[in-house]
Amino acid sequence: MEEGGSRIRRRVSARKRNRSLEGICASPPATQSLTGADQEEEAGAGSRRRKTVGLEPGQQSDSEEDMFGDSYTENSFLAQVDALEQKYMQSPEHRKHVTDFATEDLCSESIQNKLGITAVSNLSGSKMNEDAKNQIGHDVPVEPGDGLLFEVPSSQVLYFEHLQNTSNDLGHQSTEERDRNSHKTADEDLSCTRLEQPQQNDEFTSTVKDTSEMSRTKSVKDHLKSAMTGNAKAQTPVFSRSKHFKETLLSEEISVAKRAIESSSDDLGPFYSLPSKVRDLYAQFRGIEKLYEWQHTCLTLGSVQKRKNLIYSLPTSGGKTLVAEILMLQELLCRKKDVLMILPYVAIVQEKISGLSSFGIELGFFVEEYAGSKGKFPPTKRREKKSLYIATIEKGHSLVNSLIESGRISTLGLIVVDELHMIGEGSRGAVLEMTLSKVLYTSKTTQIIGMSATLSNVEDLQEFLKAEYYTSQFRPVELKEYLKINDTIYEVDSKAADGLTFSRLINYKYSDALKKMDPDHLVALVTEVIPSYSCLVFCPSKKNCENVAEMLCKFLSKDCLKHREKEKHEVIKNLRNISNGNMCPVLKRTIPFGVAYHHSGLTSDERKLLEEAYSTGVLCLFTCTSTLAAGVNLPARRVILRAPYVAQEFLKRNQYKQMIGRAGRAGIDTVGESILILQEKDKEQVLELINRPLENCYSHLVQEFTKGIQSLFLSLIGLKIATNLDDIYQFVNGTFFGVQQKVLLKEKSLWEITVDSLRYLTEKGLLQKDSQNSEEGSHCHFHITKLGRASFKGTIDLAYCDILYKDLKKGLEGLVLESFLHLVYLVTPYDVGSQCNPDWMVYFRQFNQLSPAEQTIAAFLGISESFIGKKAAGQAIRKNVDKGIINRLYLSFVLYSLLKENNIWSVSEKFNMPRGYVQNVLTGAASFASCVLHFCEELEEFWVYRALLVELTKKLTYCVKAELIPLMEVTGVLEGRAKQLYNAGYKSLKHLANANPEVLVRTIDHLSRRQAKQIVSSAKMLLHEKAEALQEEAEELLRLPPDFPGMGDSATEQA
Repeated sequence: MEEGGSRIRRRVSARKRNRSLEGICASPPATQSLTGADQEEEAGAGSRRRKTVGLEPGQQSDSEEDMFGDSYTENSFLAQVDALEQKYMQSPEHRKHVTDFATEDLCSESIQNKLGITAVSNLSGSKMNEDAKNQIGHDVPVEPGDGLLFEVPSSQVLYFEHLQNTSNDLGHQSTEERDRNSHKTADEDLSCTRLEQPQQNDEFTSTVKDTSEMSRTKSVKDHLKSAMTGNAKAQTPVFSRSKHFKETLLSEEISVAKRAIESSSDDLGPFYSLPSKVRDLYAQFRGIEKLYEWQHTCLTLGSVQKRKNLIYSLPTSGGKTLVAEILMLQELLCRKKDVLMILPYVAIVQEKISGLSSFGIELGFFVEEYAGSKGKFPPTKRREKKSLYIATIEKGHSLVNSLIESGRISTLGLIVVDELHMIGEGSRGAVLEMTLSKVLYTSKTTQIIGMSATLSNVEDLQEFLKAEYYTSQFRPVELKEYLKINDTIYEVDSKAADGLTFSRLINYKYSDALKKMDPDHLVALVTEVIPSYSCLVFCPSKKNCENVAEMLCKFLSKDCLKHREKEKHEVIKNLRNISNGNMCPVLKRTIPFGVAYHHSGLTSDERKLLEEAYSTGVLCLFTCTSTLAAGVNLPARRVILRAPYVAQEFLKRNQYKQMIGRAGRAGIDTVGESILILQEKDKEQVLELINRPLENCYSHLVQEFTKGIQSLFLSLIGLKIATNLDDIYQFVNGTFFGVQQKVLLKEKSLWEITVDSLRYLTEKGLLQKDSQNSEEGSHCHFHITKLGRASFKGTIDLAYCDILYKDLKKGLEGLVLESFLHLVYLVTPYDVGSQCNPDWMVYFRQFNQLSPAEQTIAAFLGISESFIGKKAAGQAIRKNVDKGIINRLYLSFVLYSLLKENNIWSVSEKFNMPRGYVQNVLTGAASFASCVLHFCEELEEFWVYRALLVELTKKLTYCVKAELIPLMEVTGVLEGRAKQLYNAGYKSLKHLANANPEVLVRTIDHLSRRQAKQIVSSAKMLLHEKAEALQEEAEELLRLPPDFPGMGDSATEQA
């Protein structure tokens, strides 16, 4: 110490500096180019890399002596900190000066940077460049006013100074020499430092008597020791030059991207304005190295660059989804806006979430599921990371409503609609139309992208969405269409006179028995491709699927039994495990041949397991219904249509195109084949089918009265989008129905329909008129009633909203809480109940097993034991009882049994129902329970139902033992898989999020590597979402309210 201690000087030789840094510096300085959120991303990536590196058993220890013993190089650093700090504190001139530094500055700095070896070295790196010229062989003065170092205690000043010196010298040493000498120099440094550092005696202890000064010194040492304990326990990441180079390149791209964003540009990098890391992730996760030419053309369209709305159409398997994903990533990463993706079915939503969660983890955005009873309204508001909402049609509508109501619709930058043609399909099409209409009306900044393989009257959709249109006939695999009549196969040829050309005769030796069993020559057609390639056989009905599967297995070659025999036995074993030892006898006979049926009669667990087995080639043939064509992606070498019918209805062109579109697997097959089997009597219709254009898409907004236009008007007034007759009429003119009104309206005008619908809603007590003008007056204003608000917030079908209100009101008079039965009855869907046909003997048996309290529920509803007994005996009954109540009570018995037993198989057997139907009833009840909960939240009189329905909705959603629920929250983990994971020791979300996919594959039966990675990614995503929500909630609680008294005055004074 010189000149009264006003400066701190220290000389360290280059040799010693090299050695000491080898033991201390653990983080490459390249990350200094990252700022803010990028540093957090890099830190997250680092932690992930650490988790993947295994430790030797001998390295694992929790004792502090082991952590800071001779075997760890950090000990030299601790010795330096302790000795140098005490030496510096001896100076009386500095004692007061150092003590004045606020302890909370140290704490906040340490919390933010998690002050360990890595964080401190990064800090020093930013200072190193400024003083590089003065660091080699010179004194390094540090004055109290020198920028960054002025804010930290003396011990850290010395430490940073030491790192600056050593870091500069390290630059002159080759990488090879560092790698070769790293362990050696660390050990030398350990011993040398101990000899070189001056040791303090007891005299210093007696000199320092200031209590706060002692506590500060102790806190610094304790904190540094604690931080390095964490670093020592953490597994040390292994850095490679190539990986480090890639990370440096990525950090530079992101740094450039941030500057570009600040200059109002959306260009983030070389891959369609995205960082090259996105391209690398597609190669890693999907095996996609290069885009198709049409994809490149579509992404570089001027309309896309200008963010205009876009509709694009290509054949099935043409690669439409990849274009949508890249556009979504541009919105999330470049423009920092949320994105909504609307998909038609729950299974596809879950498949998409599993596929995109890994991208979210790597690129720093959230992937949230809105399907069934899942989803939060309005969604969690996030300050930094953006969200990708993946939703079904119904949940997407509710999500948009909640964003409009909360004034956040502008945060939604992009909406992607898959299977856009569904806008013309019944009530679901009407809901989709309402969603898009509201977005178009309320947000001018939200882009809409629609895609489909089967679009016809695109001009109407373009006018509705104000969109550009792009189409291509590209298919990655050539598709050849064939028709089979008797034993002759014809190829579909548009150039031929009648559209057909002769291809070949079926050459297969048929016995008399086989001809009788298989008149359509299915055995001959499938044996040409299986077991080496895959095949789909579409059948008109579910029962036909099972019959065809069994028939094929009776005549297939025994060689099929030997193909991947062991793996097929594993599939059977796992089917038994997920079904509590039960198994469908048909599947038991067909799976050994590599054959299975696929329809809605399967449980979700069975369907998922069979689909995975088919995707990996263990199963080579599915007999399936038409729903598979619109569901998850399961392509095949050959697609066979058993008949040109779906149930009793003749096939539509759109359905035909979707089915044959499954033929040909990109990257596997060079050609795909479709064969439609028909009888001579159907030939003319089939020729018309294959040659006519696709069916036009028409609005169902008015056709679906209660679920369509009335529901639309109620939500428009409830959300205050349009509250008078004139505005409502103008809104409807802008819908898809408004575009097509000249074609669709024959008897009434659009104005008349608008007036009639508003009158109906007013009479039903859902709306009230504000003005006394005539109802035809354009200035007549409306406001929504409490019942109307509850109905639209709960998305209740308006045909049932008054019935639901009466049932809930009546339930308050005698609500039985001894069991869940009464509540289950209240949330049993009305539409499902109307389609149910009870087995009266089963009904009577179950009724007699009810407890006295549960029987009072039936009496309360007006159903007596004698009534059910007479129905079971087939006796005539004069008493009129509401059929809807009878059927709903019967289904509530089914649901109640499921909640008690948690076993779909035993319940389906008890009630003589298909297990798939039982599960569909359960899924419907869970979704309706969520709707009833939102309905009750809007009505004060139903406060008692709120807490009760939260728990019931959760039980119906998962319907498993409580310990499995945390695992089943992860997308793609169903009951069977949850049991496997729980038994293997993965008992919580944190366990799954930190699991190693490779260990999961070895531990869990029949779990593919792809599935394991998706499960871990989904768990990490869910864990990050929950942690972020809690963190933001805490920050919101601690933030000063904007309307805090005096805030405005102080701001005025400052101005």
